[in-house]
Amino acid sequence: MSNQDKKVNLELRKSRPQTLAAAFGGLMEMFGGRTSDADLVNNWAKIVGQDIAKISNVVAVKLSRDKKFNIVLRPISPAFALELSYKVDEIKNKIDKYYGRDATGKITIRK
Repeated sequence: MSNQDKKVNLELRKSRPQTLAAAFGGLMEMFGGRTSDADLVNNWAKIVGQDIAKISNVVAVKLSRDKKFNIVLRPISPAFALELSYKVDEIKNKIDKYYGRDATGKITIRK
């Protein structure tokens, strides 16, 4: 699918101010590139799917020296911590697929 097939509503405005990184993340998505950690947080449900997004929140994303994301997740309930720990490899694969490279370093789950 080419970028010209996408229909973008440029007049769509967020109700709250955005950070510069979040705004550029949206622009990069329009042009086909994905680079920022803000892009990861803003599109969390789209990246990992609704089943994982419903039970987890992204608490922190840190970029390591080797340009990989170290992600800290918090389950919505401590009961989901074990389920999230089983899905760490699946989450890594989905994030790497979204970015088109080996983008995920470490995923930490905090209760």
